[in-house]
Amino acid sequence: MDLAGIAILARRPAPAFGPAAMALRKPLQRPHVGAIVSPGALTVCSTLRPATRTRFVHVISEASVPSSIAPDERLGEFLQRHRRLFVLTGAGCSTASGIPDYRDAAGGWKRRPPVTYQAFVGDAATRSRYWARSLVGWRRFGRARPNDAHAALARLETDDRVELLLTQNVDGLHQAAGSRNVIDLHGRLDQVRCLDCERRVAREAFQRELERRNPDWAGLDAVDAPDGDADLEALDFSTFAVPACAQCGGMQKPDVVFFGENVPRDRVERAVRHLDAADAMLVVGSSLMVFSGYRFARAAARAGKPVAAINLGRTRADDLLALKVERDCAAALQAALACQAVGDAANPAHLPACP
Repeated sequence: MDLAGIAILARRPAPAFGPAAMALRKPLQRPHVGAIVSPGALTVCSTLRPATRTRFVHVISEASVPSSIAPDERLGEFLQRHRRLFVLTGAGCSTASGIPDYRDAAGGWKRRPPVTYQAFVGDAATRSRYWARSLVGWRRFGRARPNDAHAALARLETDDRVELLLTQNVDGLHQAAGSRNVIDLHGRLDQVRCLDCERRVAREAFQRELERRNPDWAGLDAVDAPDGDADLEALDFSTFAVPACAQCGGMQKPDVVFFGENVPRDRVERAVRHLDAADAMLVVGSSLMVFSGYRFARAAARAGKPVAAINLGRTRADDLLALKVERDCAAALQAALACQAVGDAANPAHLPACP
C-alpha cells in the first residue's frame, strides 16, 4: 500500500466548538490527535467531547483505508467534498517562483530571523541596513511571476470553490495569477507606507529614489533571501541614504507586517467572517509556525471544520489536520484538481460534506 506522504486522521471532524470568531479566543482542546499511517500500523485518533470532557478514541486500522488510495486522490476527494474552502497559503507556495522560504522541514529557521518592527522603527542603522539589502533584493523579487500552485488556486476560485484565499505571503502573486477574493494577511511588499501621514507610494518608485540617492549601491548583487531581502553583509551601511516621506518627512516602511507587529484588527475580522462561512480549510505551503496564520487552523478545528494541509515538512497544526500531503504545492494541487475533476464528472451532484 502506497501511503507515503499522507496522514490519515479521524474521519469525523472535531466537535463543534462554536463559530470561528469565538474559537479564536478559546483555549485549545486539541480535537484531533493522530499519527502517520504506515503499512501494518494502527492509527489512534481521539476527539474530546466538550460537554463531558470525555475523550473517545477511534482506532483506524490499515485495512480500513482502501489500498488503492493515493495522496492526490485523497486530496482530490477533499476538494470535491468541500465547496467553500478557506485557503491559507504560505512561503512554500511561492518558492517555485524563485522566492526563498524561511523555514526548514522541521519548522525551524533556515537563516537568522528577519528584522523586527521594534528594531526597524527604533534604530536608524537597522533601517539603513534593511533598505540597502532591499534595494538589491527587490530587483528580482519585483519580477517574480506566479507558478503552477498560484494558477491551480486561481482555478479553484474560478470554479467557485473558494470562500477566501488568505495569504501570509507579501508578493501579490495570487492576484497576478487571477485570484480575486484575496486577503493579504501580512500586507504587500509592492507598497511603501509613511508611518506618520499614511501616504503610500509604489515600491518601484521608491526603488528609483533609493538608487538615485545611493548610486554606488545600485550595482551590488547578493544571494536572494525571503521577502525581497538579499544576503548583503560585511558592508558599512551607515553611508546608505534612506528617503523620508516626500509629503511630511516621516519614516517610511514597507507596507507589510513585520515580526513583532500586529496584523490590523479589521483584516483579521474580515478573514474570520469568511472562515465562519467556509465548510473546510486548506493550508498550502505553510508550516503555520507564526501565530497569525496558525490561529485560523486552530479556529477551524474548534468549529468542527476539517483542515487539510499541503506542506513539505512539519506544521504547527499537525495534530489538528484531517489530511496532510507532504509534496510540492504545485504538483499536489494539479494532481488533486485532476482527481477532483474526474470525481465531479462521475458524480455531477457532488458528494455531500464530510460527516
